[in-house]
Amino acid sequence: MATILFIGYLIALSWGVTRLRFFRAAGLTQTQLILIFCLKVAAGIFYGWLGVYYASTGNMRDTWAFHTGGLEEEIILLNDPVRFLSELIHDPYEDGKWNLFQSDDSYWNDLKGNALIKALAILNLITGGYYFVNVLFYNFFGLIGLVCFYRVLTHRFHTQPIATALTIVLLPSVLFWTSGIHKEGILFTAIGLITYATYFSFQARCWSTKRIAAVLLSLLLILVFRNHLLLALLPALLLWALVQRFPNHKGWITMSLFSGCLLLFFLSPIITPRLNLPEAVAQKQQAFLKLKGGKSSLPVKPLEPTPMGFLKNLPQSLDLALTRPHFSNVRHLLSLAAYLEVIGWALLLLLWIRFRDKRQAWPREPVDYFLLAVSVAVILTIGFSINNLGAIVRYRSIVLTALITPLVASIDWKRILRGLKN
Repeated sequence: MATILFIGYLIALSWGVTRLRFFRAAGLTQTQLILIFCLKVAAGIFYGWLGVYYASTGNMRDTWAFHTGGLEEEIILLNDPVRFLSELIHDPYEDGKWNLFQSDDSYWNDLKGNALIKALAILNLITGGYYFVNVLFYNFFGLIGLVCFYRVLTHRFHTQPIATALTIVLLPSVLFWTSGIHKEGILFTAIGLITYATYFSFQARCWSTKRIAAVLLSLLLILVFRNHLLLALLPALLLWALVQRFPNHKGWITMSLFSGCLLLFFLSPIITPRLNLPEAVAQKQQAFLKLKGGKSSLPVKPLEPTPMGFLKNLPQSLDLALTRPHFSNVRHLLSLAAYLEVIGWALLLLLWIRFRDKRQAWPREPVDYFLLAVSVAVILTIGFSINNLGAIVRYRSIVLTALITPLVASIDWKRILRGLKN
């Protein structure tokens, strides 16, 4: 039965990919759209396969835990729908809803897992509760985020259409981590929708009801599935709006907003003790330090929630979030792939320095500042709070498209090809 459902839904969803106007407007052929969708499905299947056969080494248990939880919640949904829905708003802790960014006794920390499990329970009603059939629908939704980035970045970097398109579709860790049933695919799509709606609204100098709804829905998804991303996203959106409005003062606006956000971050416990952001980051690091990740967990200096503490941990943070895993950290297939990808980024950076396309300045457009600001903020958050290699690679996957694609699109590939021919 699972095979029949998988083939039937694969055909139906592939047809749907070619019929939806949003996908067709990307400028891709029907064959290309189907191939990209099937590529994501294949990555999602591989992700699930690793979760079965590689769990203990690759730290891939979560995806199947979500699946099992979805099957259990499906029974509750069918027998007691009121309880099914009420559990989403029930706070089992005293003042747990006030602990927005905390790891312990936090309604919001529990909500991200509960929401995904309950979403899978609803999906199980039409998929028969088969994991790999769920992968099809998950990646149909995930394709929206990929096409959003594709439409924005190919419009922004129109002089490098091939390099831009290949990077968006084939960036290894993005393809892998956003295609498996986990939170990354949802977050990637949410960020993609926000980027798409805002970019083309600014281009058209007006906001449609659909685009406003897309932004609000995406912000809600981020609030539910990884609320601390809002701390990176909202200031970046403000930066985008200001740079769009005052294009001749980009540098001054960027530095002023960065300084203001930094000041608010460290003054947050004085403004309101319930929103102690430095302490929340330090507690998040402690929560990861308590996890038993074996060789995937790296020894790190504990973070002191003070300006000096963050400054002291900054070099460690950048190392963790940008250059890990090192070769010495390679223990299995996943860590080897992640290590090779990091080497690939380093080579791209060297090519960008040596063969930068002077006609394609970056950052230049307002969207560049937004994508760069989001990426930097997420990278720093990862570095200050996470010491587990698997989590580091997974968490940073949602911003790599925004960070790496402009780098690739700003390289003069024709000049490189001419040099190779000569």
